[in-house]
Order: sequence, then structure tokens, then C-alpha cells
Amino acid sequence: MMVGTLAELRRFPVKSLLGESLTEAMVQERGLTGDRLWAVRGADGRFGSGKTTRRFRQMGGLFQLTARYDGAVPVLRFPSGRHVRGDDPGVHAALSGHVGEPVTLTAEADVSHFDEGPLHVLTTASLRHLGTLLGGPVDGRRFRANLLIDVPAASGLLEDGWLGQSLHVGDEVVLRVTRRMTRCVMVNNAQDDLPHDGRILRAVAAADEPAFGVLASVERGGTVRTGDPVVRRG
Repeated sequence: MMVGTLAELRRFPVKSLLGESLTEAMVQERGLTGDRLWAVRGADGRFGSGKTTRRFRQMGGLFQLTARYDGAVPVLRFPSGRHVRGDDPGVHAALSGHVGEPVTLTAEADVSHFDEGPLHVLTTASLRHLGTLLGGPVDGRRFRANLLIDVPAASGLLEDGWLGQSLHVGDEVVLRVTRRMTRCVMVNNAQDDLPHDGRILRAVAAADEPAFGVLASVERGGTVRTGDPVVRRG
């Protein structure tokens, strides 16, 4: 059953920083090539995030930074407009000055930078559902999904019904929907031109305890492109 088309494709070179919009990307077992491959690591060894867990720690100021790739190297943009490459020896000092504590930019090694899974999938149906609860449209960028699927004829939390099923994206990629995506306060945060909005997480929690979108594993890799058809199979 065709459920829609791939409307947006987003990659986040550095965990918990803003990322980049793509029209084409390679999908491997780990997810989108290069997604969250880097992280900001504190002196305690934990990675900067919007929440605190055994592996991660809340770290202020990360959403004020944007990362994009130049080849295999992430390039960070600071609020001043300054750009610093990830292979610049001064990147650690620049990050430390920004967040107000000693940190380093670190590539993934034996500890995963993913919170729960390699690929995050969201539909426009869920965004419309949330918008109904909030009384106006909700920008999908708040949810940092890798794949946003446009399903113009549907409404409600559509992807919640896909658990255990496969999604065929384009001609090559096959994903398996594994679980719903648990949300935290990061969805409320200001980013780019979006202001802080404390209603978002409350509305998500009211709708789905608080989960929004789904996680997927990769059963077959390949290339995905915006506009690709997305087919669901049991």
C-alpha cells in the first residue's frame, strides 16, 4: 500500500545541533550516512543533549549552533555567523566558550550517539493532528525527523499503526518500524526562526503519552530522494 511520498530529508551531523536539509542521501545500517556521527562531549564523558541520562547530559546553547558537512567534515556555524570546521584545532575552544564549560567535538566510537534508534520517521498526518490540538500549524522541524512522509489524504497519528511493518522508500531502501519515538523538552526549544513554545510537549503528551513519530531500523540500504514513493507492507 502506497502511503505517501518523501517530503523532507534531514541529517544532523552533530548530535543536538541543528542540521541540514538534503534532497538525496545514502541509507546504511546505522541510518543516514553521517547522521549524528559527531557529538559535543563534556569533561565527564557524557554527550551534550536536551536531556540527562547515563550517556547524555543537558547542555545549554547547542540549539544555537548549526552543523553541515563539507565532504566528511562537519562545519559548525555559531550565532555570530562564524564558521569553524570540525578538523580545525580551534573548534574545541570555540565550543567550550559557547557552552561555558570545557567540551570537545568527538566522532562516534564505541558509544552510540543515538538516543533510541537509527532513523526517525514522521508523517504530515501527525503534524496536522497536533496542529488541531494546538489551534494552528506545527512546524515539523521541531521534531528533528530524518524522513518526513507527506500523506495528504490522512489524519491522526498514522505511523503508530505501522509498528512491525516495513516501509519501502524509493527503489532501494527498506525500513522496519520498530517503536514509537519518545519526546522530551527539546521539541519546545527555539531553533532557527522558530520561537520557544512550551505548549508543544504538553500537546504531544496529551495526544500520545508522550510519543510522536516512530523509529525504524534499516533492513536494506541504498539511496533515498525527496519525492520518492513510500510503500507500506505487513
